[in-house]
Amino acid sequence: MPLGCDAVSVPARFGPLLLPRLPRVGCVYADGAHWWWIVPSDSDVALEWPAPAHYATGAVVVDAPAEPGLIHRPEGTVPYTPPIPLYLAVCRVTGTTPVWSRPISA
Repeated sequence: MPLGCDAVSVPARFGPLLLPRLPRVGCVYADGAHWWWIVPSDSDVALEWPAPAHYATGAVVVDAPAEPGLIHRPEGTVPYTPPIPLYLAVCRVTGTTPVWSRPISA
């Protein structure tokens, strides 16, 4: 049973910074302005993806300057990039503290 897929986009300048930080990379698409990482559906549950990342449910790309093209194909049959390592890498390159590491305010 397939999991379905969503996508996380980041500005293209962050793409090359993210690749070496990930233990496994699934399908990645690019439209010139953004890189789109395919993740399992519901990878936004309990995660606040940091700006300038954008989470797209159903992997629907809106307002892309061009149709995204595949720039990375995984070696196996699983098309997904694991969302937690991707989230942590995006936090790192954007200088954002992960949600679960932030102090709780009363």
